[in-house]
Order: sequence, then C-alpha cells, then structure tokens
Amino acid sequence: MGFIRKYKCVACGYEADIYEGKGFMGQTIEMVSCADCHSVQPLVVGGVIGDAAPSFRTLVGRLCLNCGSEHIIKWDGHTCPQCKGNMEDMGSREFWS
Repeated sequence: MGFIRKYKCVACGYEADIYEGKGFMGQTIEMVSCADCHSVQPLVVGGVIGDAAPSFRTLVGRLCLNCGSEHIIKWDGHTCPQCKGNMEDMGSREFWS
C-alpha cells in the first residue's frame, strides 16, 4: 500500500501529486521531472508489470507521460520543475494500491 501526497512550490504555486510506497502487485511509482514540459510525472516501475514487460523494470528509455519527451530524470523530491524553487509537502495524504 502506498500514499499520494500533494506537493506545492512555495515560489510559483505549481502543484503535483507525489506517489510513495508499493502497489499490491509489487510495483513502485518513480517520480520523474521533465525538462521539456517542466512537470513532475509518475512512472510505474517493477512488480508484475516489470516481469511481463522488461521495459518497465527501470526508468531507462522511458518517456514523460505528459509530453512524450525522453528528457526525464528522477525527481529529487523538492525542486520545482517550473521555477527551480522549493516544493513542500502540503500534508494531505491518500492511499493508492
């Protein structure tokens, strides 16, 4: 079981839903930052999905879900992709599986 947390940039107000933990099929959600559309996006990695489709085992060769760009990196957990300000956890939490 995992959580979805809402993060917000203190400088520009950009908001993103950040996934943490593991799903019921063993998958994790890796948060990536896209240099082209300046967003934070969730990508499914591993678990049963990774066993069936090897391309889902890592972030290598994956694309941004928002714009299709290959210019993604693992999100560092605090840098706003739009203005490079600091993003903070807003305290809300929902379950995902």
